[in-house]
Amino acid sequence: MAKIQASSALQRFRVLDLSRVRAGPTCVRMLADFGADVIRIEPPMGVDPNANMFADVRLGGDFQNLNRNKRSLTLNLKKPEAKEILYKLVEEADVVVENWRPDVKERLGVDYESLKKINPRIILASISGFGQSGPYVKRPGFDQIVQGMGGMMSVTGLPGQGPVRAGIAVADSSAGLYTALGIMTALLEREQSGEGQWVHTSLLHAQIAMLDFQAARYLNDGDVPIQAGNDHPTSCPMGLFHGSDGDFNIGVSGDGQWVQFCKALDKPEWGEDPRFKTVKDRREHRPELNALIQEIFSTQSVSYWVDRLNAFGVPSGPVYTVPEMFEDPQIQHLGVYQEVEDSDIGKKYFITQPVHLSRTTANVAKVAPKWGEHTDEILGELDYSQEQISHFHEIGAV
Repeated sequence: MAKIQASSALQRFRVLDLSRVRAGPTCVRMLADFGADVIRIEPPMGVDPNANMFADVRLGGDFQNLNRNKRSLTLNLKKPEAKEILYKLVEEADVVVENWRPDVKERLGVDYESLKKINPRIILASISGFGQSGPYVKRPGFDQIVQGMGGMMSVTGLPGQGPVRAGIAVADSSAGLYTALGIMTALLEREQSGEGQWVHTSLLHAQIAMLDFQAARYLNDGDVPIQAGNDHPTSCPMGLFHGSDGDFNIGVSGDGQWVQFCKALDKPEWGEDPRFKTVKDRREHRPELNALIQEIFSTQSVSYWVDRLNAFGVPSGPVYTVPEMFEDPQIQHLGVYQEVEDSDIGKKYFITQPVHLSRTTANVAKVAPKWGEHTDEILGELDYSQEQISHFHEIGAV
């Protein structure tokens, strides 16, 4: 069977994916979609007591979306024969990705110093909950735990309602994307130095980085971010409003846009009103201003206001459910999902990469692999004989 070829962009690189759940697979998915030869290394059936976290739902949309374009090899790394196979793969690999607790890779001999001895050009990418050192180094880390500790839940939700988690896995996904960027940076640097290096991030650090302006406001200005609901913390008017038939968002940033907004609402006099003249004025009188705006918005439909505001250069858009979102003509035009037909599991839909390259774009070429689907194939590529491969199966190494 030919290797999966999703794109030519990264086809010269081989990535060994030892990661699980979401952050690691998110990182590796980006490399796979751009054509890297990704080998997903999993324990044989029955070895991992937590295997049902990613086995029972293997045919489900989430697992498929995270693990498309990868080949699957089973290895029981507690067996010396399996570790020998892994090390043989490392000899020719470019990247190893793992998201175990920090001490696990050292116990299994998959730490950077061990891999570097085998292949000085190897890049080890590690994702952990709280970092590779420090007082929380041995703590397990899940997205919601980190959303709480990283400040996200304190600024999400309506004022006074208490902490609220974001509706998506912000810490997991951002850690995965930051790690993919780190890997690409390390690969570029390797072209100069000829040496690999250890790339690592944590869900906690990635989550705090995603706070961005909220964290910077506190560090530099002493301004403690709080829950602002659907209002923007600093710009006004910016947030959620209601038309006669539903909800929509508006965004007015700067005094020039404010003047245009006033014209769109046939209220040019608001542009000179001392209560609303500057961003600071509008923020101080936000409840009063929002009430006046809402009274006008209630008179027309969402589509009317969205079209009118955008015609005046004021950002505005409807609030969709997920099904409604996929029906939007611009979203359909962008090609945000791709259909793949598989002879075994039928038709599946995948979210495409949001970054486009004009010549070597990403693609979804293959659904997620069956458990150990490519084990014998990959062992054959390593020049193991059929007799040796059968022996590995017999002793439970693969």
